[in-house]
Amino acid sequence: MAAQKGKDLLLKVDTTGAGVFVTVAGLRARGLSISAETVEITNTESAGQWRELLTGAGIKSARITGSGVFKDGSSDTTIRDYAFNGTIRDWQVIIPDFGIIAGAFQITSLEFSGRHDAELTFDLTLESAGALTFTAAA
Repeated sequence: MAAQKGKDLLLKVDTTGAGVFVTVAGLRARGLSISAETVEITNTESAGQWRELLTGAGIKSARITGSGVFKDGSSDTTIRDYAFNGTIRDWQVIIPDFGIIAGAFQITSLEFSGRHDAELTFDLTLESAGALTFTAAA
């Protein structure tokens, strides 16, 4: 993948459950991490006592982080309600020239901050809540 502009990484949510995704409020920074825990199966017969791992046995998870400003009252209300209610919704992370990662996520952290001479900003964290799909960029 060639170098890309960070602003082109998009975070979208299906607010109605109808499969229509809208861009989340004014994110200035965002990130995605995908993890897979390991299951160690090392035993006394392991070659040279090197650690052995069981293929495909660990728990997979993904975390999305973002920070920015709310672009309007509607996006503010949506994110706030999802955080307070523990709502699980389908989200998409669109990575230019790579593809789209999609699936159910829950907001697990929502923080607000602001300086007296600047705008109110927020930070949010979403954790995967089911299987994710990947669609490669065309």
